[in-house]
Amino acid sequence: MSTLDPAGPAAHTIAQVWNVMAWGALAILIFMLMLATLACCRRPAAQERPPLRLFLIGGGLVFPGVVLIALLVFGLRAGDARSPIPGGEDVYRVQVRAHQWWWEVAHPDAPGGPRYAINQIHVPAGVPVHISVTAADVIHGFWIPRLSGKIDAIPGRTNTIKVQADEPGVYDGVCAEFCGLHHTSMGMQLIAHSPTQLPDALRGLSDTQVRP
Repeated sequence: MSTLDPAGPAAHTIAQVWNVMAWGALAILIFMLMLATLACCRRPAAQERPPLRLFLIGGGLVFPGVVLIALLVFGLRAGDARSPIPGGEDVYRVQVRAHQWWWEVAHPDAPGGPRYAINQIHVPAGVPVHISVTAADVIHGFWIPRLSGKIDAIPGRTNTIKVQADEPGVYDGVCAEFCGLHHTSMGMQLIAHSPTQLPDALRGLSDTQVRP
């Protein structure tokens, strides 16, 4: 379930943000250590005055401002990558309702009418999927690390996140918000099928709502 092993477009963008921040932070750390080492080893002349304005304005305002603005602009791409597609006519839809401590899943686009499952989401591989998330009791966190970022499941409200699995396979997910005694056992699986195999997988699900 590593975010550094992405398997979809949104997860790839998130991993890029992480890599930029990690390597950028390392470069800044090395630069600051070099400055600190230089300051410790250097012996300035008695009448020499350090460029205080340069340090205060350049190092305290300009440099962190440029870095933070660059990260903000770059990070906005990650948010856009998981945002629902406007209109959404060409996406596959799934509805998820979080409970203490399980996931109720509905597939409204299944052949022959809606199909229902517990803790399992069946989707086509290589196709954008809109997952609408809500909760029945407390706030939960819907997260499939290899496919997208987190989104809150909030009682009385529906949030939608876009995910896409590049290849068929099984992708594990968790509740990312502490929700009670058995929070750590609240796992799920997203199973991505080839377009030809998905109808059979959906037909194997229940045609009525199920509970654990």
